[in-house]
Amino acid sequence: MANKIINYKSLLQKVQEVSKQKDLDLSSGEDLSIGIMNLISIEEHLFYTSQKTKDKKYLDILNEVRKMRTELLKEIIKDYKGEVWCISKHLLAASMRLMEVGTKELKKAAGAEPAEAAKLKDKAWELFDKSYKLYSLFWGLNLGVVGTKDAIRNTKDEKEVKFIDEKSEEKGKESVFSKLGVLVQKAIDCCKE
Repeated sequence: MANKIINYKSLLQKVQEVSKQKDLDLSSGEDLSIGIMNLISIEEHLFYTSQKTKDKKYLDILNEVRKMRTELLKEIIKDYKGEVWCISKHLLAASMRLMEVGTKELKKAAGAEPAEAAKLKDKAWELFDKSYKLYSLFWGLNLGVVGTKDAIRNTKDEKEVKFIDEKSEEKGKESVFSKLGVLVQKAIDCCKE
């Protein structure tokens, strides 16, 4: 398995350049992406409610929420070709679902015996980690840091990546998900107003 040498600083610079070219405010984009995740979740709940109640009025609401989600997603996904639109939507949806399952595991941990609580917290942590990896992949894909072929290939075999910082010291081996997670942390500062 071939390792890639990644200049961390150049990747961060690329993210910043792409965000300027596409006229993206990444901190607002992050907030918007979380809103879009919730709209996807609302669509799912409206579907299930329509089927459980056999009431078609929920389909009308679902359609309105879908239109809103589509309009808002266009604000983040500026250049979409082929399957990028659908991949992006599903990355956000999967990220949200894993986050919700992780939160439920934390809730279970609150009422459990200490040994069981520790296991549940570890399970929650793993789910949160996977959720964040998918979220980072969404941004990597939409900022042009990773292409669809790279994204699909690396989700399957998580190729090792060597990071080289600005001092050219080897920092260790990490998967493409870890690389993207660091970039998202550096590029998107949710505390910017």
